Amino acid sequence: MPPQKKNNTLKYMRKVIIVGATSGIGKELALLYARKNSKVGITGRREQLLKECCNYYPEQICYQVCDVTDTQDTVRKLETLVRQLGGMDLLIICAGTGELNPQLDYALEEPTLLTNIIGFTNVADWAFCYFEQQQKGHLAVISSVGGMRGSGAAPAYNASKAYQINYMEGLRQKAAKLPFTIYTTDIRPGFVDTAMAKGEGLFWVIPVAKAAKQIEKAISRKKEIAFVSKRWKYVAKVLRLLPSFIYYRM
Repeated sequence: MPPQKKNNTLKYMRKVIIVGATSGIGKELALLYARKNSKVGITGRREQLLKECCNYYPEQICYQVCDVTDTQDTVRKLETLVRQLGGMDLLIICAGTGELNPQLDYALEEPTLLTNIIGFTNVADWAFCYFEQQQKGHLAVISSVGGMRGSGAAPAYNASKAYQINYMEGLRQKAAKLPFTIYTTDIRPGFVDTAMAKGEGLFWVIPVAKAAKQIEKAISRKKEIAFVSKRWKYVAKVLRLLPSFIYYRM
């Protein structure tokens, strides 16, 4: 009997880290990537919710508890996840917060700034440097259509998302000058049915599962910028072109 050939058809298990996966888009993405046979590391502040996510796919999902506003601890926990996964191919930043704040209460603005700017920058820098050393990788962030213009109702949130959009453009420029390929994807959702969707009269709200599928598809296609759902791309164009004297009265 001739010797049997080794089975080389097993797919490589992609190693994915998702920052901010206790609920909403982050959790749904973690489950989606696990279903697609990836090894997934997740972070968040609420350990019980992280454990519940891991229970769906205990052999594929692991977690570390951390708050992105604690920058040193976050890096330590991310490095631990990399060791647990045996590497990292893709990092998605889903951690974010924001409140309606027309009264300009700074107590509401500060957590948004610490999470969406300080925490985001720390994680993005760490991931990009890791991929530089590895000479490959993919960094994705969930920003927002809200980052296209300012908001009197949620000034810190929209401004922080504008920061993320601009920062990701800077990283794309930096990656373009490298002799190897690092992909970056800026996902700009409109309204998704999560706890982050606040306010009255929301329109075009899509289920979180649908949003996650569109996000995963955009990342797999290596898109630089993607809107979720796609119709928000046209809203963004209108927002960019809308004269200020009209926008201010909206």
